[in-house]
Amino acid sequence: MASTDIATQELKNPMDVAEYLFRRLREVGIRSVHGVPGDYNLAALDYLGQCDLSWVGNCNELNAGYAADGYARVNGISALVTTFGVGELSALNAIAGAYSEFVPIVHIVGQPNTKSQKDGMLLHHTLGNGDFDVFTKMSSAISCYVARLNDPHDAATLIDSAIRECWIRSRPVYITLPSDMIGAKVNGDRLKKPLDLAAPKNDPEKEDYVVDVVLKYLKAAKNPVILVDACAIRHRALDEVRDLVEASGLPTFVTPMGKGAVDETHKNFGGVYAGNGSNPGVSAVVESSDLILSIGAIKSDFNTTGFTYRIGQLNTIDFHSTYVRVRYSEYPDTNMKGVLRKVVQRMGKLNAAPTPPITNTVPESEKNASQTITHAWLWPIVGQWLQERDIVLTETGTANFGIWDTRFPPNVTAISQVLWGSIGYSMGSCQGAALAAKEQNNRRTILFIGDGSIQLTAQELSTILRNKLNPIVFVICNEGYTIERYIHGWDAGYNDIQPWDFASLPKAFGAKDGYKGHRIKTRDELNKLFADPSFTKPECLQLVEVYMPRDDAPSALKLTAEAAAARNK
Repeated sequence: MASTDIATQELKNPMDVAEYLFRRLREVGIRSVHGVPGDYNLAALDYLGQCDLSWVGNCNELNAGYAADGYARVNGISALVTTFGVGELSALNAIAGAYSEFVPIVHIVGQPNTKSQKDGMLLHHTLGNGDFDVFTKMSSAISCYVARLNDPHDAATLIDSAIRECWIRSRPVYITLPSDMIGAKVNGDRLKKPLDLAAPKNDPEKEDYVVDVVLKYLKAAKNPVILVDACAIRHRALDEVRDLVEASGLPTFVTPMGKGAVDETHKNFGGVYAGNGSNPGVSAVVESSDLILSIGAIKSDFNTTGFTYRIGQLNTIDFHSTYVRVRYSEYPDTNMKGVLRKVVQRMGKLNAAPTPPITNTVPESEKNASQTITHAWLWPIVGQWLQERDIVLTETGTANFGIWDTRFPPNVTAISQVLWGSIGYSMGSCQGAALAAKEQNNRRTILFIGDGSIQLTAQELSTILRNKLNPIVFVICNEGYTIERYIHGWDAGYNDIQPWDFASLPKAFGAKDGYKGHRIKTRDELNKLFADPSFTKPECLQLVEVYMPRDDAPSALKLTAEAAAARNK
C-alpha cells in the first residue's frame, strides 16, 4: 500500500483508472455506453456522468451487445459494460458476431478485486473452482486485443492500446476492470496527447510496386468492373472507393453485405452481385468481365447465394485492410486505402464497358389487381419511400435477402448480419443505431424484422422508449421462421411461433403516447402509410405489422436455402 501511495504522489496529475478509461472513450467519439449494471461494475458506472457519457441501460447483456454493434456501425466505435461471469457470458454471442463482421466494440468487464482473484476466493458469479481467468480466455478468441487492468502502473498504456487496436482492426477488444482498480491512480496528463488512430502506413516502395502491378492489369483489361463488399465499409475505405468509381467510369456493383458502400444513384452503379441470386443482367456483366477489382470481400455463403460466384481468381484483384492479392500473387502488410488512393491518382483513361440499367422495379407479374403484399412487390416499393441518409436495418431471413431489390438513395447506411446471422440481432442493433442517429441530428432509423426474430429481443422496444428514440419498425408477419422452413421442416412445429399483438407491444413496455402502432394487410394500406407525412417524419417510435403470405420469400433466399439444405445433408 505504501509503495502505491508513493507512486501516486509522483504523478503530476493523478486520475482514477475509470475516469481515464471513460475520457478516452469520449475522445474517440463515443457518447453513450451500453450495458447492464452488476455489482462488480457499479462503482465504475458512477464515473460516466463526470466524463460526459450517457448510460443506456439495456434489458439484458445480449441485447446490449447487439445494440453496441448497431451503435458502432453508425458511430464508428462503441462501448459495452457488463459484469463478471454472468453478464459477460450473456454478451458473448453478440461480441462473436461483431468479431466475425469487423465491428469495433470496447467490451469492459467489471471484475472482483485483484486480491480476491489472487486468493481464489469462492465468490458469486464464479465457477466455484477459484479460476478467475476462464471467462477472459473465452473472450480472447473473439477479441483482437485483451487488456487486463490489474496494475495501475500499466493500466493507462493498456487502455490506450486496446482502444487503438479496436479502431484500427475494427474488431472487439476486451478490458477487465477489477473493483479495486476503478479508483487506482494513473497519469491524467496522458490525455493531453490524443490517441493515434491512424492505420500503419504502407512501406512506400512496396506500395508503389503493388500499384504498378495493379495498373498493369487494369490498363490491359477490356471490360473491368468494380465489386465492393463489407470490409470496404468496416475499414473506412469508402472515400477511396467513391473516388475510384468516379474517376474510372467503371461499372460498379456491391455485394449484399456491401449495400450502402456505393451511391446507388450514381451513373456507374449496376446493382447487387451475389452469384445466382443476382439480376441476370448483373450476372452477365460481372461474370463476363476480364478483371474484377474486388474491394473488401467477405465471400460467405449467404453473401454469395450459397457460394455461387462465377468469377475466378485469375481475373480478380482483391483489396483488403492487411493485404492485396493480384490474381494469384499476394502482397501482405499492404493496406488497401493507400493502394487505392495511388491507383486513382495514376490510372488515367481506362476501357469502360457501359453499366447495365438498374432493374430494381416491381416485376410486371406483380403489377396486378391483387392486394396481397409479396416480397417481389414490397422491396422495390421500399426503395421509392426511403430518403437520403436513412439507416436501414434488415434481420436475418426474408428481410436480409429482400433488401437486395431495394435501390437506396445516397448516403444510406445499411445494417445487417449476413455472416454471423443471429436471429433477433437487428432489434437490439436498431436501438443502438437509433441512438447514434439521434446523436447525429436524428437520421431516420428503419428496421425490417420477422415475427419470429423479434420475439427473441423484443425487450429492446422498452430501451427505445426509455431513451426517447423514434425508429420505424416493420414486423413482417408471416407465421414463423420462413428461412428455416425453406432450409428444412416446411410444416414442422419447431418453425411455428405464437402469434403476438406486435402493434400493442410498446404499451406493454410502458408507452403511453410515445408510440404509434399500425396493422397493414393490403398494398393500398401500405402506400397510404408511406404517403402520410406524420409517418414519414416520425417524432416517436412507430411499429408496423406488415402481413405477408406464409410461403412467400425473396428468390435469393430460396436459392440460398436450397444450397444450405444440400450442405447440411
